[in-house]
Amino acid sequence: MSDTPAPALPSVTVRYWAAAREAAGVTDERLEGATVADVVDRAVDAHPALARVAGVATFLVDGRAAPRPTPLREGAVLEVLPPFAGG
Repeated sequence: MSDTPAPALPSVTVRYWAAAREAAGVTDERLEGATVADVVDRAVDAHPALARVAGVATFLVDGRAAPRPTPLREGAVLEVLPPFAGG
């Protein structure tokens, strides 16, 4: 057993758009997590109404599409984009 502390999780800014913003009740917040999935899970834990939107949302990390397993770095911006109607 090692006495070395576990590395700190990256802290990222989560930005919510449209229906995700309504469900979360906030525009943005800071959360920690190693991957997109970790942060989304924490967001849903904090805002249960977000679960439905998060299930169909697209995620961007620093402006690029990011599937749930994408690793995160300290200071990244994770955007939660629900599907948009129109065309």
